[in-house]
Amino acid sequence: MSTAVQHRGWWHPTLDRPALVALLLGAAGVGYRLVLTLLTLPGSNSDEATFGLAALHIAAGRERPVFLYGQHYMGVLESYLAAPLVGWAGPSWPVLRLPLLVLYAVFLWLAYRLTRRLYSPWLATFVVGLLALGSERVVRDQLTVVGGRPEVKPAVLAMLLIAVALGERRVRHRWLATGVFGLLAGLALWSDWLIVPYLAVAGIVLLWAAPRDLIGWPGVLLIAGFVVGVAPMIKDNLDAPPGQDSLSVFRQISTKAGAAPSWSDRVHGGLLEGVPLAGGLCRAAGCARWQEWFGLLYPVLLVAAAVLGLVALRRAADAAGRVRAVAHLALVVGAVLTLLGYVRSPLAATDPLGNARYLSVLQISLPAVLWPLWLAAARAWRGTAGVAARVGGAVAGLVLAAVAAATVAATVAFVADAPSVRAEERQTRELADAVRGAGLHEVYGDYWTCNRLIFNTGEAVVCGVLDGNLTPGQNRYPAYWRQVGRAARPGYVLKAGSSAERTLRWWLGDGADAAVVAEVGGYRVYHPESAVRPWR
Repeated sequence: MSTAVQHRGWWHPTLDRPALVALLLGAAGVGYRLVLTLLTLPGSNSDEATFGLAALHIAAGRERPVFLYGQHYMGVLESYLAAPLVGWAGPSWPVLRLPLLVLYAVFLWLAYRLTRRLYSPWLATFVVGLLALGSERVVRDQLTVVGGRPEVKPAVLAMLLIAVALGERRVRHRWLATGVFGLLAGLALWSDWLIVPYLAVAGIVLLWAAPRDLIGWPGVLLIAGFVVGVAPMIKDNLDAPPGQDSLSVFRQISTKAGAAPSWSDRVHGGLLEGVPLAGGLCRAAGCARWQEWFGLLYPVLLVAAAVLGLVALRRAADAAGRVRAVAHLALVVGAVLTLLGYVRSPLAATDPLGNARYLSVLQISLPAVLWPLWLAAARAWRGTAGVAARVGGAVAGLVLAAVAAATVAATVAFVADAPSVRAEERQTRELADAVRGAGLHEVYGDYWTCNRLIFNTGEAVVCGVLDGNLTPGQNRYPAYWRQVGRAARPGYVLKAGSSAERTLRWWLGDGADAAVVAEVGGYRVYHPESAVRPWR
């Protein structure tokens, strides 16, 4: 990857061509996302605002949450990372997202390192190029503070690199390495349970690569690191009421009342739509029929990658080669288990667009999935292969080019849609200004309005969530609901024409129009003479 050249008493690292190209592509990817971060693209929402409010509370010393308010399974590590910045600069979407930009850069670097170690320098460069691009779906998973995925992906890559390095005897402080491995595993488990398949296979690689390092004090450090990382989750689960522990809640969210979708619907939603969406080959609105080809190809590539891994394991001449083969198989198995877990859930069929985010961790396995295609294309490029191998290599090269082209097209489509997203984001700020301009400090609204309004006003306005019938909705932070409930004359921030607005106008009767104090971006702000609380 690089060598050190001595010149006039100084050591200057020099990059080889693949590393230099990867560095340029990676810098472009980080720069692209820095611009998006400064422009608040993708747009914000109330889920992200809840993490931002948790960061505000952490910075002020008011709260020490373990999970996202109102949940018992999504860790708030991202809120802790953002807390110092938010506490210093105040509530701001770019400031809230800056730690995730750093995590993305780390993920890119680790992906390059692992791909180069297991496969080839130029495949590592190609992977960096694909990861530097980003459709709306991909960038949303990388840059919006909604928990889990931005931090667990670099954690798994770092764990695999540690395991491989231990197996290749390239680590000087082996005890420290096992402790860091355990700490990363614990933090990842606390942050997002969806990463469990990859944590399991990474643990198997460590056990295969360095079994002797797990005996004695290194093993103790491994366990201690894991316990430290997962300690917040352990404490919260010990205090949780029956049925409110993380495992019980996680099981509940993966089920849906009513008739279970057919397996064909789950496979179609999970494989044909979810995989291309999560891979960044489609627009956020969904994949067209002709764009579902990558979902069909994906399991074929996994099978081919598994065969290559088993062959490499059998032919490995030394322990280092066997460790690399096992790490490759771990990437394949991690992707298979993630896909099976997702397809088993009814969510894959009922809302494939909204739930494709759960497959974003498949980016970890991207090098392993592309390796069969890359190997076939590289052999054909050498010119020494037979006719059949050349034809197969040409087809493999065309598939790689098609993946790159589809990723570029989805990225361009996201950039083209940016003005409309920016306009919507501007309207939310104007709405916050209108609410404050009306002198309101306690208001009611729907879920997707409330916490974003609170964050945009820096808690100068607090909001209680109501449903369409003006009855209590999903209030993640009960203190806000209680504060609005104590207000003698709260306001109402409702979408024009929504069921909640129609219900409010019915309760206000002839005084409905007189109660309107502002109308911004499809919302109406009401401040009636007396509170409307039908649930009381």
